[in-house]
Amino acid sequence: MIKFADEATITVASGSGGDGCIAFRREKYVPMGGPAGGDGGKGGNVVFVVKHNVRTLSYLRYRQTFKAQNGLPGMGRNMHGKDGEDVVIPIPPGTIVKDAETGEVLRDFSLSRPGKVSAHSQDSAGRDGEQWLFLKGGKGGWGNSHFKTSVNQAPRFAMPGQAGEERRLRVELSLIADVGLVGFPNAGKSSLLDAFTNARPKIACYPFTTKIPNLGVLTIHERDIILADIPGIIEGAHEGVGLGIRFLKHIARTSFLVFLVDLSEENWREAYAVLLEELSAFSARLASKKRMLVATKLDLPEAMERYQEFRSLHPSEEVLGISVFSGHGLPELREAIFRQLEKTEADSRNNELSEPNIEASLEEDDQDLSGSDPFELSDEDVLR
Repeated sequence: MIKFADEATITVASGSGGDGCIAFRREKYVPMGGPAGGDGGKGGNVVFVVKHNVRTLSYLRYRQTFKAQNGLPGMGRNMHGKDGEDVVIPIPPGTIVKDAETGEVLRDFSLSRPGKVSAHSQDSAGRDGEQWLFLKGGKGGWGNSHFKTSVNQAPRFAMPGQAGEERRLRVELSLIADVGLVGFPNAGKSSLLDAFTNARPKIACYPFTTKIPNLGVLTIHERDIILADIPGIIEGAHEGVGLGIRFLKHIARTSFLVFLVDLSEENWREAYAVLLEELSAFSARLASKKRMLVATKLDLPEAMERYQEFRSLHPSEEVLGISVFSGHGLPELREAIFRQLEKTEADSRNNELSEPNIEASLEEDDQDLSGSDPFELSDEDVLR
């Protein structure tokens, strides 16, 4: 089994505060010592922490309940009870936390919103080590020493601690990448990722070599561009054929897509149309993203002739040809990716200035991109 999980349902609970203590000083030579009950300790918080070395949500799949410690009760001699320890939940960047009952997005760690981090807020980006306080622990109860008055010198009551909160959450992972690589199995996506970045995905001459998404960083002109390679899509993927479309949500946040078409395959003429149709069946917004066409394996016989015909079939698209084996076209593709990303991001910034409700519409659209069930993949899933 492949230990890759991108969805999990968990229960989280903050700790309850400790009860206040009812106590009195009873020491020799201390007349009328009075009340001496200490306060209860505060309950622990529920805190999410972004960790870049965490790549999946499998940790949450195997431990589904996270409860912070309760505060200890107060003690005599005005001694306060110990505060409960927080429960810290590590998550990868790009995680989306939702209410499991209503589907409300409580926090999206793939959105950049600089600012102060506070409870139930969405104020900051998913930076490594960033903490988000989700549930506060209950306050500790006051001991009886707080209630001494001139008319009640020996109060015999104290406050109980506040109860903690409990929530059931749906946690989903949406990988953060700038560019998504899309294509049929064996189209050369993993080979391109290997050539352009420091990622080392599995590469072989049989279909579905890539069974989980891979990320790599392309560095060009002093800029790091994150590329996402998802498992190959085949015709009928939206109906569950092959690995289906369950990984497509991981390229939903990319700026644009690079479609790779293997010119050595028999269906090279129809490949792009089929891929676009499968994306449209999954999400119209995903299919409408800016895109670039790349014909691969130009080093093979007849590939150059097919490349010229392929370009003529798509006159309105930017079409490039490459061979990872010989290195042909790779420098041009690097530059084209950089230019397209700069242009797409500039257009996006202009749209944000003219569309004040763009974040609300983004969250609404994302409901369509996160409906797949949690899963683990086996060989039977791949060979369906």
